[in-house]
Amino acid sequence: MAKKIVAVTACIAGIAHTYMAAENLKKFAKKEGYYIKVETQGAMGVENRLSQSEIDGADVVIFAVDTNVQEPDRFEGKKTLKVGTSEVVKDGKSTIDQAIELIN
Repeated sequence: MAKKIVAVTACIAGIAHTYMAAENLKKFAKKEGYYIKVETQGAMGVENRLSQSEIDGADVVIFAVDTNVQEPDRFEGKKTLKVGTSEVVKDGKSTIDQAIELIN
């Protein structure tokens, strides 16, 4: 069964890096055959909000953030990888690989 990843992206300004990181995570997760859903916390507020059941069903959580995640208690007890947005923008594949290593 495909691994399930949920992610939150958020940069300080909440504009470019938030969305670029989200796109890169989706691109590389899909290439590897993983399910992914990405919540963005940007200038427009929270978009594509993760439901509690999606979080609970995920194998791993990626926080690609340069600021605090809103409502972090939703992710309590989950295996989590925290990286900066620029790291994901530069090398999304490495971020996905690191997250999968946490659950293998």
